[in-house]
Amino acid sequence: MSAPSPYGAIAEFGDADRMVAAIRHARAAGWSRMEAHAPHPVPEAAVALGAHAAPVGWIALASGLAGAAIAFGTQWYLSVHDYPLNVGGRPPQAWPVFLPAAYIVGVLWAAAAALLGMLWLNGLPRLHHPVFFARSIHRASQDRYFLHLLAEDPLFEPQAALVFLHSLSPLRASLVRAA
Repeated sequence: MSAPSPYGAIAEFGDADRMVAAIRHARAAGWSRMEAHAPHPVPEAAVALGAHAAPVGWIALASGLAGAAIAFGTQWYLSVHDYPLNVGGRPPQAWPVFLPAAYIVGVLWAAAAALLGMLWLNGLPRLHHPVFFARSIHRASQDRYFLHLLAEDPLFEPQAALVFLHSLSPLRASLVRAA
């Protein structure tokens, strides 16, 4: 039975500046699939990784507008076609009456879509991730910074990735097993 293929290679750094420099070196060397792990947000790392804003806002906007339109349309249809009531002299198709409920339904749909969209885009719920097999990855939430080269990168070859990571002078570099 052969050994499982690695999930990637990871390097541990003592400060954020060294991790950002390592990310820039990896980009310059042609690496395209990598992740950074840090105990706090590092905006320079996000820029160096080429991270972009997630479309959660657009998902919430589209869903909120759809929910509001459905609520408004349902109220209008029922008021005009099924239950036309003349209340206080207003005509059955008086649109301002339908706005409060349509707004509330739109906000509800937008909130639900934002939550579900965020979970879907983040690949959650995921109870375990292969990077948890990396030695001392638990320090990523305390005081260490990690650069993780993913095995799905076209340049990835286990020993070459380790040699490259060692050339960046990390505290430690190792392969991450897949499972």
